[in-house]
Amino acid sequence: MMSLKLIEILIATIILSMIFTFFVRKILRDAQIGDKPIVTEHKHKTGTPTMGGLGMLLAIISMAILLKDNINLILTTLIIMASALIGLLDDLLGLRTKEVQKVVRNISKRPVEIGQLILKPGEEARVATPKAKAEFKRLQEKGLVSVVGEAPIKYEIRERDKIIVQCLPGVLLVLSGALTTLGGFQLGVFMIPLVIFGVIGAINAVNLIDGMDGMAAGIIAIASLSCAIFLYLNSRSVEAMTFIVLAGSSLGFLVFNRYPASIFMGDTGSFALGGGYAAAVILTDTVYFGVLALAVPIVSVIISLLHRAHIIRLPVEPLHHTLHHKGLSEKGIVFLYWLITLIVCVIGLYFLS
Repeated sequence: MMSLKLIEILIATIILSMIFTFFVRKILRDAQIGDKPIVTEHKHKTGTPTMGGLGMLLAIISMAILLKDNINLILTTLIIMASALIGLLDDLLGLRTKEVQKVVRNISKRPVEIGQLILKPGEEARVATPKAKAEFKRLQEKGLVSVVGEAPIKYEIRERDKIIVQCLPGVLLVLSGALTTLGGFQLGVFMIPLVIFGVIGAINAVNLIDGMDGMAAGIIAIASLSCAIFLYLNSRSVEAMTFIVLAGSSLGFLVFNRYPASIFMGDTGSFALGGGYAAAVILTDTVYFGVLALAVPIVSVIISLLHRAHIIRLPVEPLHHTLHHKGLSEKGIVFLYWLITLIVCVIGLYFLS
């Protein structure tokens, strides 16, 4: 009986997410609020409506109202709203152009190094880093590269300031008074920094992988459904509802966000999904399985951090853009990330349930 109710909730959330996303997309199109991709391979996506996460947000809020007796869902929705607001502000600031970077092509007959990239003959790249900008003039004077276009770079909050603001959802979660254990342990005041770190980590992990059509929504859908199954198998069906709503909102959005996407979730959506997923995991104390299910985004973050610390070197950050730069198709990369997430979740269900 409970399993049937969970399926009904999933279907209802999917439908609501589809309806809200459809209307949000129309409004954004009419307002001409579109994305400005900075990745050279994504130039064709310029103008695609962004901030589509508002559609998912409205679906989640609607389900929270319908299921108002579920305290975990209500608290998770509040964290989602706080996270989405931060993301929305970031998206709105991103409508401003910070700078216009040159896009250059290697017109020589040999590989050319510019910044951290090595361009093969005919390859293009943005002149983004200070090192690349310094080398560009020298390479241009030697006739090795030519300017073939420009890439507008959106204004962004400094990373330090962004992290400080992202503490808010975690603080709200702690202040809710709903947390008792984490990972099965009573941690007292030590729970506070761990919860805040967990929420910030999830927000940035989901935000990092939101760079290809359907990738973030698909991974969160798979991870959330897996967490719901994990709770159901452990006779915790009521707690599974929160993950069902997260999965349903992601799947409904995926109808419009799958390749080729007609709308992007923006930071509004990625922050909401990351904060909401973290809140649901923490409130249900499914930390071990929840972290495992989000392994792909977490590993992506670790690889990016190693790159920024100059321990490893990526031609393009994050990893999925490097794979694209190396010739893998966007659809293939997204499917690979979905498949790895699914395999990891199945293994987790087998060993941890």
